[in-house]
Amino acid sequence: MTNTNQSAKILVVDDTPANVKLLVDVLGMNGYSATAATSGEDALTQIATDLPDLVLLDIMMPGLSGYDVCKQLRADPATALLPVVLCTSLDPQRERIKGIEAGADDFITKPINRPELLARVKSLLRIKSLQDEVKSQAHELTEWNHRLEERVADQLSQLERLSRLKGFFSPPLIEAIVAGGGELLKTHRREISVVFVDLRGFTAFTENAEPEEVMELLGVYHAKMGELVLAHHGTLERFAGDSLMVFFNDPLPVEQPAEEAARMAMEMQKTFGPIRDSWSKRGFDLGLGCGIAQGYATLGLIGFEGRRDYAAIGNVTNLAARLCGEAASGEVLVDQKIMASLDGTAKATPMAPLALKGFAHPIPAFTLTDLLT
Repeated sequence: MTNTNQSAKILVVDDTPANVKLLVDVLGMNGYSATAATSGEDALTQIATDLPDLVLLDIMMPGLSGYDVCKQLRADPATALLPVVLCTSLDPQRERIKGIEAGADDFITKPINRPELLARVKSLLRIKSLQDEVKSQAHELTEWNHRLEERVADQLSQLERLSRLKGFFSPPLIEAIVAGGGELLKTHRREISVVFVDLRGFTAFTENAEPEEVMELLGVYHAKMGELVLAHHGTLERFAGDSLMVFFNDPLPVEQPAEEAARMAMEMQKTFGPIRDSWSKRGFDLGLGCGIAQGYATLGLIGFEGRRDYAAIGNVTNLAARLCGEAASGEVLVDQKIMASLDGTAKATPMAPLALKGFAHPIPAFTLTDLLT
């Protein structure tokens, strides 16, 4: 904010040396920093070099008149608001009108009345001070808007990255990460329910179908199965061609993970029916097999900088995969722990213990046939 005393710079413009000296002395005695120009051209040069806070401008000068100087100042955005006081010994009324048209802020008649001069200077400097404050605030507002735009752009970028993450994790997991739940992804051990799903007849299908047909099937299959994963709050570890692995109770807890896993698998079988029928009409025999197991696993991020996945490692994942491999088209096979967790809420048919690769002893298994509501 411009000071109205010692810090205020005033340029006196007059081609008469006596008038210049008088004004400079009067202003200097009252605490202002006054400089002089003896022509309109000299005044414009000084103003461009060192912008004053106010100009006392004589009207009648050789070369550029006070009106000409005032008009040029108003045409330049840098000096459009610079206070200008016109000084004249001519007809005040006529000169005032011409001065207003030229853009002058105030007028003083010669000979100069010192108290009037100082009062008008003080008044205009006060207005200049307010104008400077408004300009400063406008500049600050521009800076704030710029920073706000940067923050909005950064937030939009974060939302875009968040949107991409949603393609890999379930929405509740993403919300936990965004809320500062990165600790959830650190390596840890937890009991989970694991579902493996795999297409039956897919190898024969790929041998006989066109590549575009394979991609068409996978697109529909992944979309439908993915919807069910999200609906049941599962964590999709991966798609691997025609198979997928989903686990429950991590990284976010699930109240009844075995039941959610079983219901999702049964709904997947039901949802796959129309897909199977559609491709059957084209001469392809496809089916869906599911395996579910429950047990402890080590969970956390795997991969490398720039590409990481969230994975579950342990025998429970192998068991679910082996059960899936044993399941016929349309079947959901579960292990003994899943059946214990589903006690009273499921119908299942016991199977003869299965000799599964990677397991030293036969594994009790059950064919899930229905879930009670």
